[in-house]
Amino acid sequence: MELGVLYSGGKDSTLAALLLEEFYDVTLVTAHFGISDDWKHARETADAIGFAFDRLELDPAVAHDAVAQIRADGFPRNGIQQIHQHALERLARQEFDAIADGTRRDDRVPTVSRAQAQSLEDRHDVDYIAPLSGFGRTAVDRVVEDRLEVIAGPSEEITRADYEAELRALIADEDGHAAIRELFPDHDQTYVTGVHRG
Repeated sequence: MELGVLYSGGKDSTLAALLLEEFYDVTLVTAHFGISDDWKHARETADAIGFAFDRLELDPAVAHDAVAQIRADGFPRNGIQQIHQHALERLARQEFDAIADGTRRDDRVPTVSRAQAQSLEDRHDVDYIAPLSGFGRTAVDRVVEDRLEVIAGPSEEITRADYEAELRALIADEDGHAAIRELFPDHDQTYVTGVHRG
């Protein structure tokens, strides 16, 4: 069975793919708006860890709507959630038997409710799987420490292919770099460079 994992090149989506590869033919799929070429970072990681890779182009209007939401809110949560839902909808329309993401039990954003998951499955005749939904951050970090080679650091310094990177680029282009510091809280990101397969 064919499965597409929404993929950023970070630890959560990489771990999700590793957990599912025993049961599915996994393709790592990076959703992007074409604002930057950050998707290439995810392709490099996919190549390094031995998974098929594909890109999924999203509607740029969704990025602009998300930025407007972030500006209105003064924080990124709801804007990122909008994009994740759009990406899952687009992924569900692809030729996969199942789709997945790296959302964890304790994620604040993005999240997928049971109702949203059921709706995706019913409307698109696809299985939605969240293999990390029973994992908290500490559990994920322990597994990652044992199995993955990871670069971690401040969000603005780590190369990755998540929604936030393109949103930051869009905001910086329209409002300047100072706006990014005002809207996005300081936090660390990860970028996977390899897997210890045992």
